[in-house]
Amino acid sequence: MVVTTHNNSIPVRGATAASRVDRPRKRRPGGAAAHRHDAKIAWLLVLPAILGFGVFFAYPTIRGIYLSFTEFHVLSAPKWIGLDNFTELIADGVFWKSLLVTIYFVVLSVVLGMLVSLLTAVILHRLAASTTVRGLMILPFLISGVVTALTWSLMLDPSLGILNVLLTKIFGHPVLFLGSGGWAVPTLAAINVWKSMGYNAVLIFAGLQTIPATIYEAGRIDGASEVQMFRRLTIPLLRPILVMVVILTVISSFQIFDIVAVTTQGGPENASNVLQMYIYNKAFRQFDFGYAATMSLALFVLLIAITFTQLRMARANESDTN
Repeated sequence: MVVTTHNNSIPVRGATAASRVDRPRKRRPGGAAAHRHDAKIAWLLVLPAILGFGVFFAYPTIRGIYLSFTEFHVLSAPKWIGLDNFTELIADGVFWKSLLVTIYFVVLSVVLGMLVSLLTAVILHRLAASTTVRGLMILPFLISGVVTALTWSLMLDPSLGILNVLLTKIFGHPVLFLGSGGWAVPTLAAINVWKSMGYNAVLIFAGLQTIPATIYEAGRIDGASEVQMFRRLTIPLLRPILVMVVILTVISSFQIFDIVAVTTQGGPENASNVLQMYIYNKAFRQFDFGYAATMSLALFVLLIAITFTQLRMARANESDTN
């Protein structure tokens, strides 16, 4: 291409390319039609997920909320009774005792679980370089709750369990871990901690991997000890991961059922009758599905409150880090 300046014509390298860039692009014919075709494929791919959400989540939730206002015993049609189930719920002493037992179980599971998981993650971070060892830590989490409960029931058996055989040789008598009102909930919490420890430890270990080594080098230069660096550096920097692990542990602990159903079935004398176990007994042993739906709705509201607490804690953490 030739550019004319002051009566002289100067060829400019690249001008041809620039003119090609400045030239308005032509729209492809039929582009909108092609996008409409993509939208059809997208809806086709999303449709199974929408159907699964509607069948397995939305409909049972709406149906459960409706049944909570009815008297329903399976063999007869649901009968609308308004707020009678909620009135019965407020006056039900077994429900409030089950809620307290559940909260006691959740507190033990969260406190013990966080301490054991944090200690395990730090040991893995400092000492275990083998990925095989790290992989084995998550093995208990992969075992089903029923198998876990059966295994620990055999190990804690007062007559034949290996732990009670050792305790009998040391103290002269066995301990009724699952048959005593004082030991039942702490024992169930310990089993739950053993099962979830590896998963939580791996999450915390991943958080430890994200902390730069230069931070610890700066701490050593300032003369900080290992304990001071753990308290002043590691714990604050791990707080987002720790908050997430706490919330996941709280929600999973509130939903505990399989371990209790296999080991104690809520006994002895309702000492380990957690809320999920009470709901199960009302629904599938007494066939009072309406009242069981009311208790499930109360638990649902409680878990929503925990979720909002999680959001507030996460936002508070973001403001601190910023």
